[in-house]
Amino acid sequence: SRLTSLGQLEMTWRSKAHFQPLLVRVLHKSRLRYYGKPDKKLDMPYQAYFEVADGSGMMSMVLWNSLCPEWYNSLKVGTVLLLEQYAIKTSYPFKTQPTPGDSQMKRFATIEISLNVRDPPTKISIIPEDVVKPEWGLPEVKYRFITRSELDALPNNHSCDVIGLVTFVGRAERARKREHGEDFWLYRWVHAIDGTSDQPFILELFATSQPDVFEHIHPMTYLVCTQMRVVRDITENPSRTIYLTTSNESQIFITGWHKGQPYIKDTKVKNFIQWIKTQREADQMKKTVIGGYYPFPRPPNNFLRY
Repeated sequence: SRLTSLGQLEMTWRSKAHFQPLLVRVLHKSRLRYYGKPDKKLDMPYQAYFEVADGSGMMSMVLWNSLCPEWYNSLKVGTVLLLEQYAIKTSYPFKTQPTPGDSQMKRFATIEISLNVRDPPTKISIIPEDVVKPEWGLPEVKYRFITRSELDALPNNHSCDVIGLVTFVGRAERARKREHGEDFWLYRWVHAIDGTSDQPFILELFATSQPDVFEHIHPMTYLVCTQMRVVRDITENPSRTIYLTTSNESQIFITGWHKGQPYIKDTKVKNFIQWIKTQREADQMKKTVIGGYYPFPRPPNNFLRY
């Protein structure tokens, strides 16, 4: 009875110093961000964004500093939280926005929930899924899974989720974050098939905050990637290169990590599992490749155009 909602918070936050507890479900999770600088003396300069929702809509929630190592791995997509003693701030205008699985959901974009160790010290409680009641009105996690046969029709930068059987894993490569900077992004190319097309999904997977998954992607694993973005080559290249790349909110799952994830109820995931059951493992193993140099997107076929 003492709970408030995200919708009420948006209407009343300016007139209150203390807020009633919130009951929300995590719908999206960003990668962990390190914002330390040599001249700033912060013990744990970490930050992570989550999109959380209740029956009234969706809002950003920010986990700060030492709460990140304590809570980041426990707060999964689908987790239900009871939040007490949190702060409300105006939203940071330049942060990335994930594409919600439910396009009808209202987004409260002017403010965000701020979770800190002090001022005030936030209390976070995880509510086990088996005691979550339907009358709480919390939304289910929804996805935007596509098949490989649907990919060619999608526009550049379209957001989607995919599932496939891994047939190729490239070596880990590095790209500079800035032209003359010393920081690098780590990424690898992966091919995955889903039985709906002769062509595989070509996936550019950057190392998110899941090193235990990123390092163990290998052929014949069932791979799920969420919040991927379509990249189209819109130059004169006749092959119309199309691939998917990770976004700030992408999550990657491999065999051994799927149990209990919300996407296992999705129709396209179930269809993929049915297709896998019709395949002979030995036949697929013959087509798999690992490592080596993978030049992609391919350079033009003559040197002058290159």
